[in-house]
Amino acid sequence: MGVRAAARHEQDVVRACHRGRDVEGVRREVLSALRRVMTIDAAFFATADPETLLFTGAMADDPLAAAQGLFLDNEFSGADVNTFTALVAAPGHVATLDQATRRERSTSPRYREIMAPMGLGDELRAALVVDDRCWGYLCLHREDGARGFEPADATLLSRVAPHVAEALRRAALLHGATLLAADTGPGVVLLDDHLELVAATPRADELMGVVAEARPPGLPVPAPVHTAAAALLALERGTGTLPPRARARARGGGWLHVHAARLQGGGAAPIAVVIEHADAHATAPLLLAAHGLTPRETDVARLVLRGVPTAGIVDALHISPHTVQDHLKAVFDKVGVRSRRELMGRLLATAPH
Repeated sequence: MGVRAAARHEQDVVRACHRGRDVEGVRREVLSALRRVMTIDAAFFATADPETLLFTGAMADDPLAAAQGLFLDNEFSGADVNTFTALVAAPGHVATLDQATRRERSTSPRYREIMAPMGLGDELRAALVVDDRCWGYLCLHREDGARGFEPADATLLSRVAPHVAEALRRAALLHGATLLAADTGPGVVLLDDHLELVAATPRADELMGVVAEARPPGLPVPAPVHTAAAALLALERGTGTLPPRARARARGGGWLHVHAARLQGGGAAPIAVVIEHADAHATAPLLLAAHGLTPRETDVARLVLRGVPTAGIVDALHISPHTVQDHLKAVFDKVGVRSRRELMGRLLATAPH
């Protein structure tokens, strides 16, 4: 492909990220544009909670779709390279498996046990980060062979990945301002240590049915439920540090809160994953991040949402009243409101009623 054609297709990727699509639209258009720039034999695309870094949804092409449980378990095993969470902290947030293994793919359990049996070789992964917050992950695969992704492919993906992250951040805003119907309480899912379904309350079945992202083939529960439990297992084994909780988009708008804990009792007590509608105060930090607030602006906004006056913010954050007002002005501008009352109305409008 010529230089001009490659540049034109790269711009197609960027434009696809700024059309205001929902998550599925972002995935479809971005992957379609990327396939015009580089060879992609299979792709995995996930959304993430920027606070906990857990998956809130996952979509994969064949043959990856049927093995998503294996990939998710590998991600939390603590025994492999080129993990998504490692890329969140890595410079550039993009790497290939060949790069991570110094072209010795067989040293990666993911390659040996999952990818090679499928006929897949090198992978190109990206943590989708913008303004120091991760909104999702992307993994591109090629058929097994000596030649993997080129450095130019990784460089291109590192240029467009922040645009994809921005598109996911915008999609989060589109789902954050919907009033939810009256809540009838949480649901509970019980999983064993192999993350197989043991039991679920009728309310849990109902709530799992409204998770916006389609349930991955081969998984008995939606990705947010699976990854919350996997994160708990990783903590128990000492191989992970991510908190076992996440927020997931609900179909039709609003958010669900998912958190896992080990039941008390003798023997192999199951893992309980609680699913419930996320109240406005739980989703407000997510929406603040989606509006692109800085960490200090977020601190100020969260105190405002708790009803703390300026004097209380000054004491809590050890800043001057003038600095509080400067931060508040920036918050109002980014959220698109003019007062504390409007800010509270905008961000707390998702409360169940």
